[in-house]
Amino acid sequence: MEDKVRCAWCEKDDLYRKYHDQEWGKPVHDDATFFEFIILETFQAGLNWHTILKKRENFRLAFDHFNYKKIAIYNEDKVQELLQDTGIIRNKLKIRSAISNANSFIKVQEEFGSFSNYIWYFTSNRPVINHPKSLIDVPSTTLLSDKISKDLKKRGFKFVGSTVVYAFLQATGIVNDHLENCWIKD
Repeated sequence: MEDKVRCAWCEKDDLYRKYHDQEWGKPVHDDATFFEFIILETFQAGLNWHTILKKRENFRLAFDHFNYKKIAIYNEDKVQELLQDTGIIRNKLKIRSAISNANSFIKVQEEFGSFSNYIWYFTSNRPVINHPKSLIDVPSTTLLSDKISKDLKKRGFKFVGSTVVYAFLQATGIVNDHLENCWIKD
């Protein structure tokens, strides 16, 4: 696989390349995976994705394998435990937002049948496939991410600004921004 041309952002190390090759931009329809990326992307706000990827397994352990039903009922003792966990990002607001977002996630599922039904509705159940020529052609926000961000906030989600939402859309394959010369572009 080393002879394959990839999007330039992922050439930092094998962790990034593996994430790029196996996950980034591949359409997700599973609610558990969607919630995992909500957690990871909200913790990534203000940081770089590589930092989050390196801590991903620690997050998985700390947050009960991203089980949103368990996270939704975390109490203050659990918040304090997470604040002491050096394996994750120990930001009190982000930890509390994970709990709040789990509750909002469940409400979306109740309203739409699944989070997948909700999020894919914004693109008529089809991925948005872009063909950027270079990284400079990849935006950090779009009208779509603005719209979804606004709707998520209205539904009680936290740390879901348009930039975070756009990264979430890319990660979950709702938006495919693989570069034109990338071996995974479509």
